[in-house]
Parts: sequence; structure tokens; C-alpha cells
Amino acid sequence: MRKHTGGETFRITGARQGLSEDVRGRQRRYVISMAVRTVAVVLTVVLWNIERPVAIATLVLGLVVPYIAVVIANAGRENVPSLPSTFVTTPPRPMLPRGDAEPVPEGQAADASDARSDQN
Repeated sequence: MRKHTGGETFRITGARQGLSEDVRGRQRRYVISMAVRTVAVVLTVVLWNIERPVAIATLVLGLVVPYIAVVIANAGRENVPSLPSTFVTTPPRPMLPRGDAEPVPEGQAADASDARSDQN
């Protein structure tokens, strides 16, 4: 059986997701955003002579979505403030009484305190 030497304990629930998973998630969000942009541009072309106000709205959407998609894709890794700390410190061990104190027998405990109070 191993002897536990103390120190800090690693709590796996506080670990962040892997870098490859983070990049994969960013790529997925970017592709979805670009698909929305493509649909908006196609709708702009189709609706230009039919419903001009809707076509202008989809044109604006097609112009704004790439900027938002790039900002989201380039955002840093997510912090998880709601999870507990990664490291859990071990509680300090209780201190032992000093070894140079005189042991007092159980029956004489009250008498010893009375004798000391009389000297002061």
C-alpha cells in the first residue's frame, strides 16, 4: 500500500476541455455562421425584385455575420468560474502540546490551579 505524502491533490472536475476540442468547437461555430451568411446572400439575390425591404435586411445580415463569426472564432479559451478550484490543499495537522510542560495528575488539577492563583 502506498503512503500518501500529502501535498496538493489534483481535482479532475476542474480541468478545462482539451485544446483540440476547443478548436473543433470554434470551427463548428464559424462554419455555421458562414452557412447563415450564405443563406442570407442567396435570399438577398432572390428577394431583390420581389420584396426589397426583406432583401435589404438579409443583405445587412450577410454583411454583419462575418465580423461576428470572426470575433467569436478568435475569442480566447473559455474560463469556467463556476467549477471549484483545480487544487485542493490538505488541511493543516493539529499542533501537539509542547513537550516541556509538567504533566498534572488528574486528581491534583484543581489543587494546582488554586496553588498558582495564591502565589499571584
